Amino acid sequence: MQNSILITILSAIFIALVGIGIIAPVMPIYATDLGATGFDLGLIVAGFSLSRGVLQPFIGGLSDQHGKKRFMVLGLLIYSVIGYTYTLATAVGHLIAIRILHGMGSAMIIPMAMAYIGDMSPEGEEGKYMGMLNISLFAGIGGGPVLGGFFLDLWGQNSAFYAMAVLSIVSMALVAALLPKQKSIRINADKGSMLAVFRLMLKSSRVMGMLLSRMATMIIMIPSIAFLPILMQKTMGATGLEIGLVVTCRTLVNAVMQIPFGKLADRRQKHLLIFVGSTVISLGMLLVPSAPSVVTLMILFAMIGVGEAIVWPSLGALATEEGRTYGQGSMMGVFNMSMSAGLFVGSMGVGSLMDIFGIAWAFYCVALILFASTVAAVIMIGPSPIRVQEKISS
Repeated sequence: MQNSILITILSAIFIALVGIGIIAPVMPIYATDLGATGFDLGLIVAGFSLSRGVLQPFIGGLSDQHGKKRFMVLGLLIYSVIGYTYTLATAVGHLIAIRILHGMGSAMIIPMAMAYIGDMSPEGEEGKYMGMLNISLFAGIGGGPVLGGFFLDLWGQNSAFYAMAVLSIVSMALVAALLPKQKSIRINADKGSMLAVFRLMLKSSRVMGMLLSRMATMIIMIPSIAFLPILMQKTMGATGLEIGLVVTCRTLVNAVMQIPFGKLADRRQKHLLIFVGSTVISLGMLLVPSAPSVVTLMILFAMIGVGEAIVWPSLGALATEEGRTYGQGSMMGVFNMSMSAGLFVGSMGVGSLMDIFGIAWAFYCVALILFASTVAAVIMIGPSPIRVQEKISS
C-alpha cells in the first residue's frame, strides 16, 4: 500500500510540475509583451507567492485534521482552470490577478505531497524519501521548459498554457482515482490548536534556522527564472528552446542528484551540507551575468543544480524530523510558507534592483543575500541533536 501511495504521489507531482515548467520560459516574455516592467514582473511573481504563503500554514494544519487528498484534488482543479485563464489576459493587471489564484492552488499541492511523504518516511531515511519527491519536482520543472520553449517557437505562447491545463487535469484524475484518503496521521505530539503549534515552531531556533535557509534559497529563483529569459534574449538573442535548455540543465541535474545527496543527508550533519550547497549556488549566481554563451550558462546552471541537490534533501529531512513533533501537514505548510516568503521578498526587491541598476545586479545581490543568510541559518540549526519529543498543549 505504501509503495502504491508513493508512486501515485510522485507521478501526480511530476505531471503537474511538467505543466508548470512548460510556462516558465513563456511567462516573462508574455508579460513583457503586455508592457510589464521589471517591477511588474516582480509583482507577478509576488502575487503568486503571497497568496500561496498566506494559505499554506492554515491548509497544512487543516489537512492534519481533515485529510490531505481533498486539498490536493482541489489544488489541481484550480491549476487546470488557471492554465486556460492565462490565455485570456490582456493586461499586466490580469496576469497579477491570475497569479494570485494560481498561488492559492499551489498552496494545496506541494505541501500536501510533502506531508504524505513525511508521514511514510522511516526514521533515519527522511533524506532519501524527500530526495525521491524532489526528483519528481525537479524532473517535472526541468522537462517542462524544454517543451515550453518548443511550443513557444512552433505554436505560440498560448499553446504552453493549454498544455499546463491538460496536464493538471491528468494529475488531478490520478490523485482522485488512486490516492487513498488518509484519516490518521503520525505525529508525536498532543493535540492543540493550530496557533499553539505555530507558536512552538517559532520558539525553536532549529526550526527558524531551517525556515531562513529555505527562504534564502528561494530568493534566487527570481533572477534565475523570471529574468533569465530577458537576459538571454538581450545578450545572446536566445531562442525559446535555448532558454528552456538552460533552465532544464539546472533542474535535471538537481533531479538526478537527489537520491545520492538524500542518502548523504541521512548519514551526515545536515547543517554542514546546507552550507556547502548554498555556497555552490551563490558562486554560480555571481558568474551568470558574465557568461559569454548559452553553453556557459548551461554549465553554470548545472553547477547551481548540484548545489540545490545538496541543500533540498537536507532541508526536507529536517522538516520531516520536526514534522513528527508538530504534525507533517502543519510543518510542511510553514516550511513552504518560508519558500513563498523568499519568492515574495525576492520578487519585490530584485525587480526594483533590475529597474534601477540593471539586470546583472539582480544576480549579484541574491548571491550575496543567500550566502549571508546561510551562515546565520547554519548557526541556528546546529548539529543534529538527540531528539527529545516536545509536547504541544493548547
